Amino acid sequence: MIIFPCAKINLGLNIVSKREDGYHNLETVFYPIPLYDALEIKYMDDEFPSDVRCDLKVTGNAVECDEQSNLVVKAYNLLARDFELPRIHAHLYKKIPSEAGLGGGSSDAAFMIRLLDERMRLNIGNAEMERYAAKLGADCAFFITAEPSYATGIGDILAPADGPHGNLRGYYIAIVKPNVSVSTREAYQLITPKKPIKSCRDIVRQPIQTWKDELTNDFELAAFKAHPILADIKKELYTQGALYAQMSGSGSAMFGIFKEKPLHIQDTFKEMFAEVLKL
Repeated sequence: MIIFPCAKINLGLNIVSKREDGYHNLETVFYPIPLYDALEIKYMDDEFPSDVRCDLKVTGNAVECDEQSNLVVKAYNLLARDFELPRIHAHLYKKIPSEAGLGGGSSDAAFMIRLLDERMRLNIGNAEMERYAAKLGADCAFFITAEPSYATGIGDILAPADGPHGNLRGYYIAIVKPNVSVSTREAYQLITPKKPIKSCRDIVRQPIQTWKDELTNDFELAAFKAHPILADIKKELYTQGALYAQMSGSGSAMFGIFKEKPLHIQDTFKEMFAEVLKL
């Protein structure tokens, strides 16, 4: 059985306060985009010699971690504490780039929970699956339904975004990921938390033409200073006609939203991951 974990972008990202537990409270709008990994599971034969109950193979884009440390395996092990799960083979094909702010690993974990729930007929329900997913990462719960969501807390408290689905349907999105990594931990250390004048949820309900002047990602300033190429990509996306461009999450993927399909993204960014998708 196969399922296709999707990526997400952040439409605005504001760090509003530091918590007593050392984490930060944020406000953002998570928006799913049609960029997918592929995840397949099969029953493991009783005679197959394996020391692990979830045997994972990862292909496609390289992932810098031991496969038993992958969030897909962690999702299996999390459910296995409460449910009797059979031994399985799992194959994860990675297309969503890692360390990009696109939520690929979180999506893989959440979709593994969804896949096990459906394949093994666990009948967990979305609310309970979100609680399981939240144990694996702050943004994992979003991917259980993968619907546009306004996220607060550490990204784990979700509410309907009430848009911008109508605003973005039929638009195009360009995703550009250079070969640089942004340390999320260091990015948080460089931010002074503050409440935005206007919530990103309210801004994304407005016409997209207003976003450039009001919708912000608090991580961009430090990331652009450390990696000027990110600022250059954002500038080029606007040059090519983007109505709005921003870094997703803590980076390092940049995205631009276009009314008409941009024709030169792959040529311009030929040395980078570059995709154009219809929303």
